[in-house]
Amino acid sequence: MSAPVLSIIILAAMFLLATVLPLNMGALAFVGAFLLGSVVLGMSTSDILANFPGGLFLTIVGVTYLFAIAQNNGTIDLLVRGAVKLVGSRVALIPWVMFAITAVITAVGALSPAAVAIIAPIALSFAGKYKISPLLMGMMVIHGAQAGGFSPIAVYGVTVNGIIAKTDLEFSPTALFLTSLAFNFLIAVVLFVVLGGRTLISSRVTSFVEQAAEARMAVSVAARGGSDVAFKGSGSGTSGPKDPAGDGVAATNGVAAKSAVASETVASETAAAKSRAEQLPQLVTVAGLIALAVMALGLKMDVGFVSITIAIVLSLVSPKAQKGAINKISWSTVLLICGMLTFVGVLEEAGTIEFVSNGVASLGMPLLAALLICYIGAVVSAFASSTAILAALIPLAVPFLSSGEIGATGVICALAVAATIVDVSPFSTNGALVLANAPEDVDKDKFYKKILAYSGIVIIAGPLLGWLVMVVPGWL
Repeated sequence: MSAPVLSIIILAAMFLLATVLPLNMGALAFVGAFLLGSVVLGMSTSDILANFPGGLFLTIVGVTYLFAIAQNNGTIDLLVRGAVKLVGSRVALIPWVMFAITAVITAVGALSPAAVAIIAPIALSFAGKYKISPLLMGMMVIHGAQAGGFSPIAVYGVTVNGIIAKTDLEFSPTALFLTSLAFNFLIAVVLFVVLGGRTLISSRVTSFVEQAAEARMAVSVAARGGSDVAFKGSGSGTSGPKDPAGDGVAATNGVAAKSAVASETVASETAAAKSRAEQLPQLVTVAGLIALAVMALGLKMDVGFVSITIAIVLSLVSPKAQKGAINKISWSTVLLICGMLTFVGVLEEAGTIEFVSNGVASLGMPLLAALLICYIGAVVSAFASSTAILAALIPLAVPFLSSGEIGATGVICALAVAATIVDVSPFSTNGALVLANAPEDVDKDKFYKKILAYSGIVIIAGPLLGWLVMVVPGWL
């Protein structure tokens, strides 16, 4: 058996094991790289490790570390509260706010599942409270995460751009980001119309600020035992403790009232000081995220070094936010991506990339080959890791795209979109998070079937639409 064929069998076995068993695909990939490289190809350990993506490792660790600190110091909560306040009483805008927030979070470096895990509970609680379709709200969150997922400093974007940077293909990272953003936005528009968004336009809710004030008042009254009643006789219309004699407030009660007011004033001032102390790290974090975008995108500085530098600065400003941040780095994703790309490097040594590319090119129909690649990415990604699919399929498509018969940018964008929009599947992490956070009054079985049906539509129609919009025009 030839090395290319054997390597394909190993790759298929890796995907099967990672799908059926709770095994990390990256760990399997390191084992596959070791066995294929040392046993079959006779490569030395140093030659195998030469394919380890050190720069990508630093980038993923840096951006996820930065995001973990931003989450710890309350910056993410601040962004959510600020966005919700902008909604005011307009219920129809709530799904779009959740879409936008999730897109921003992934665009600045958070992993898609991490963003969904943060926003989905908030979004679906709003869905239950204001009678918004849970399917609409959940899918808006997921598509928002994918909309921002291919920014040049996001994990998906860094992965794809890093792979393409090692080739001679003409490619635009900005086109990849905008394509994913536009495609997911258009899907969100269709979902909004089909799943009852138009009926929400006339709906209004009480101001969120007023609701919070009422909640605080209820807690305050409960704490005092609920004994406040109206004064007897003439008065200003205010309320207070009733005098047992019926002639007004006793002097002792008056002293107690003044003491309570003084205590509340001190507590209010303490809370205000605490609030100001918390705001400084949040403002520095926002400034840091802006600086990251400017230095990485505008000045073309290394994303990994810049993000981890900003993270350390934030740790110095707010040491408490550093606590637990290292543990929140998605080490499983780091292992996944680094393992897969190391294995892909060994595949290149085995001649697998050229073997598969020649097979695709032998079809004689570039458009059909591109469509086939998109469907493979979508179907497998619905059950496996989207990041792993991107890391495996894009290198396989590079030699085929190098022939120049079809536009590389269009095919890569279509493949990237096809492999990620299917994360709405209940078998993927994002879909499972939405299902798990369904409102209490929603039938989980029916909700599961709705998500499953929608994901089936996406798997069938998504790759085809991406191919028609992004690949066919470039070929014509």
